[in-house]
Amino acid sequence: MPIAILLVSSDAQFREDIKTQFSIKHPDVEVYLPGDEGAEKAELAACWHPPASLLNDYPNLKLLHALSAGVDHLGKNLLDSALPVCRIVDPNQKHGMFEYILWGILNFQRDFEVYRKQQCRQHWQTFEQRSAAQTRVTLLGLGEIGAYVAQQLALLGYHVNGWSRTHKNLPNVSCFSGQDSLDSILRNTDILVNLLPLTSATQGILSRNLFAKLPKGSYLVNCGRGGHVQVNDLIMAVAEEQLKGALLDVFDEEPLPLNDPLWTTPNIIITPHIASSSSIATIVNQVVENMNLYENQQPLKNQI
Repeated sequence: MPIAILLVSSDAQFREDIKTQFSIKHPDVEVYLPGDEGAEKAELAACWHPPASLLNDYPNLKLLHALSAGVDHLGKNLLDSALPVCRIVDPNQKHGMFEYILWGILNFQRDFEVYRKQQCRQHWQTFEQRSAAQTRVTLLGLGEIGAYVAQQLALLGYHVNGWSRTHKNLPNVSCFSGQDSLDSILRNTDILVNLLPLTSATQGILSRNLFAKLPKGSYLVNCGRGGHVQVNDLIMAVAEEQLKGALLDVFDEEPLPLNDPLWTTPNIIITPHIASSSSIATIVNQVVENMNLYENQQPLKNQI
């Protein structure tokens, strides 16, 4: 019997790209969209921001597969459902995230954004160059991607601190855990990079209270989730020059609404959730592989 998969995505283009790749790479797999005739027989749901009612609508589902490295977009109802949940793990995605974060760090460290603005005014002024060794980077979140980014930055000579819920040990990275240690490393941070998962404990963690613990003139790079940022606090911290600026790739609402004040806040750089992504082929192959493992009662890959 052919494998039947329910493809659920709030992003129409992403959904079509995934469906097309299924037909190319795995034509034997039956892919249904919500509402399609026959969709009720699917036992695996491949998801990107699915509705909270998914399991009520399709009670035959036995396995949930995020179409991403993170799973928080599945929502509390699905994550608490006791069904197995898998995610995408892609080495290329880790390196893509490192490249994006390195760009953000260099932009701040070497004043490249300042020079870009000076060009607009035809203004010629140089600043003292700061080395990687003189730049203190703190990463919040040392999961698979965060750990990789931290170690790559350390290899380039940056002074790297890493903070996570549970303690980690990484070569050339000073690792910390717990609220008390977070307060201490924030005081020794030039650039704060957020790669935390979004949970009830981390919701709104990037707040006025946290920003006040950073040295004046530090910088924020957020590649976690929009829900980590208390937006008004961030805008105020930048306006008051507690933060020199911020690079933001993720937002509560995407696309970011045209009237959102983040668009026009000086020294905040916005990118449209492009820090890194897995290839469509990788996503599709991992979903099908896990469905085969499930059907053969074998251990699933990348299960949370």
